[in-house]
Amino acid sequence: MADMKTAADIEVSGLRKVFQQTVTGDQVVAIERLDFRIRSGEMVAIVGQTGCGKSTFLNLVIGLDRPSQGSIRIGGRAPYDDFDYFRGILATVFQTDRLLPWRSAMDNVRLPLELLRLDRAEQTRRASVWLERLGLKGFEGAYPHELSGGMRQRVALARAFVVEPQLLLADEAFGHLDEVTSAALRKTFVELARTQGNTALVVTHQLEEAIELGGRILVFGRPGHVLADIDLASYPASRIANLRADIQQMLQTNAPNPEITNLTGRVQQ
Repeated sequence: MADMKTAADIEVSGLRKVFQQTVTGDQVVAIERLDFRIRSGEMVAIVGQTGCGKSTFLNLVIGLDRPSQGSIRIGGRAPYDDFDYFRGILATVFQTDRLLPWRSAMDNVRLPLELLRLDRAEQTRRASVWLERLGLKGFEGAYPHELSGGMRQRVALARAFVVEPQLLLADEAFGHLDEVTSAALRKTFVELARTQGNTALVVTHQLEEAIELGGRILVFGRPGHVLADIDLASYPASRIANLRADIQQMLQTNAPNPEITNLTGRVQQ
């Protein structure tokens, strides 16, 4: 297991990703250039319009793809070079729960612990703890088709937290649920991440969600570059009410907001 103090620091340097179309051979720039650092324990939301490279960036962090230029380092290691190393260190919650339909809630949560080769008794103990913490006590034996959408996503959250990851990634994890369920799960996610001391990276298209997370917001422009880097803890309280409109304006114009740049002192073009 990697050093807890450094493993979840994310260093992004000169990151660029270009795809080549199979039929035409044309190049499509998904990420123009990204340079930033996410420190251990931070909660960071990434917002941006479709085509700004949010999901591409997440795939690079997970290690499912390689950059065309530049690098991502998590605790000094590149996830696309050391994919197996990050088992148990990094966990992801996706928009769809991705539960295995032939496995019960208990067995779905146990799955990553099986892959880590923990003994069966420890798998069951830890899975039971997290199912209970997420309000699913009594549903351990239920199969995915027997659970509501919100309950299924709670199982997915339990599956992510059960490995005690240092880095949590959420890709549009709550936006497909109804407003009440989404708000409840978002609150649960934030509380658990802060309690566990996880570094959390949340990709979302919902500005309210990004603001409610209460951490830091990276606003991506197209193609992938940072229009604003907003730390809500130090952002003027008098400006929070207008923040949604300010971010919308940046996304619509695909340009930084000079006032936010002056307030934060951090922007990349």
